Amino acid sequence: MKDVLTSDHSELYDTLTARRYFAKFVKIGGYLGRVAAEMETEGRLSRTEARVLGGYLKAVAATFQALSHKYLMTGRDDGATRLTIDRHESGFPVAQELMTMAVDAQQAERHLAGMPSEAELKDRMVRQIVGDLTIPTTLQFALAQRYYYEALQAGGIFWARNDPDAQWIENIGERRHFLVHWAVWDTQVNLPVVYLMDLEDSGRKPLPSDVFRWPQVQAALMAQAIGGLKLLTIATGFDKDFADLHPKRLRRITLGPMYSASFTLQSGPISKVLEGAKAPEGQDWALVWTVEDLLAEREEPVKDGWFSSSQRQVYKLDPVAGAELGATRQDRMIILPERPYQVLVEQDPKGLRGLRKFVVGDGGRLIPTL
Repeated sequence: MKDVLTSDHSELYDTLTARRYFAKFVKIGGYLGRVAAEMETEGRLSRTEARVLGGYLKAVAATFQALSHKYLMTGRDDGATRLTIDRHESGFPVAQELMTMAVDAQQAERHLAGMPSEAELKDRMVRQIVGDLTIPTTLQFALAQRYYYEALQAGGIFWARNDPDAQWIENIGERRHFLVHWAVWDTQVNLPVVYLMDLEDSGRKPLPSDVFRWPQVQAALMAQAIGGLKLLTIATGFDKDFADLHPKRLRRITLGPMYSASFTLQSGPISKVLEGAKAPEGQDWALVWTVEDLLAEREEPVKDGWFSSSQRQVYKLDPVAGAELGATRQDRMIILPERPYQVLVEQDPKGLRGLRKFVVGDGGRLIPTL
């Protein structure tokens, strides 16, 4: 059941608006992978990390592609539903949309089995157009729904929950180094969030093939995948719960919010930037990308019984924000077209000075700035 709309939520009522919304995200999604590639070039992501993050970015794009089929006939067919987006400090679909998709995916095979084929639907459309001289709206809706269920069946979607996976990196002495990654569509902020954890495994069996530890690790990490929790809280709790797993680094990458003069309600300096840009449709947006990073400074033995001890991590915190941030550092980036960027430079708002800027120039070139 769909949540009751709040003042922060908005339904896209007509076909043109819905298609413009999805077209905007298709365009933005094409730049996200380039930002990840730039971070790899700068040494801020390893090749493995960039590949893993790129996989999640493709999954987000696949989610929007599937939703664009589902809502293709918005406002044109009586049976068509409407997409609900969070228009305040998100710009993305509400989390309930992702939860509904997960339910639909479980029934995709059954739905497709009961639908006419693509060729049959198109043939019926032609006969209705030629024979009845009417627009085959109902058939168009049926075809759009078929495309939706085919996309869900194909997979590669960013779900509300994307359970942890582990990638072996190297052996460090008697320990194994893994990159563990997972992701969620955070219900508090209605944004896709990716987690990357570098951990060393001193257990007898490699973590992913350990039928006892791995399910416990997956459950623990998913339970802590909440935007309101500090990285320090997540890492120290994990370090305490698993004596033979040593989290050396934890990163949280929040993809969004997306701001748009057409679809979202802005406040603060970004509102003045987009208002001042008066950019044409397709160039009236900005997307913020936040990376929180927590690094272990050293390891110390801690007694955990009368005659035993275990190694615990001591994490390095930001010298200014400290425990309030709960991380070693936080980097925020903003991707925006050239015209809003020019206004941003002219206005130079204090609240946006610390953000790394990526500018979309002529021909779709992505230009990193200092």
